[in-house]
Amino acid sequence: MVDIIILLLVLALIFFAVKGSLKHFKGEGSCCGGGSGSIDKNRKKLDGPVLGKKNVRIEGMHCEHCAVTVENAVNEIAGAACEVDLKKNLATVSYDRDLDDFAIRKAIEDAGYTVMGIS
Repeated sequence: MVDIIILLLVLALIFFAVKGSLKHFKGEGSCCGGGSGSIDKNRKKLDGPVLGKKNVRIEGMHCEHCAVTVENAVNEIAGAACEVDLKKNLATVSYDRDLDDFAIRKAIEDAGYTVMGIS
């Protein structure tokens, strides 16, 4: 009888672990210190008209918390506004003045992610 109870407990733990892992890899669960609460996005509007956009391929984002971290890091750059597509691992950076690729790369890498390319 004790063996059956232990087996049921182990099966329940495995079920919840697999369920949580699936949510994590779909980008729906919490990870990276994100917790399960809401995430504050630092939405930024540019002061001037948009002069252009750059697409940044990023590696290492796994959840919405990661995406918001990248957006907030890039939004700290003067003249840049960022939106991240987590499923595509792509950040779109709009800018209203000359924007050096190095500044974008540094902001993202300082946030803990890897820039694979900027176009």
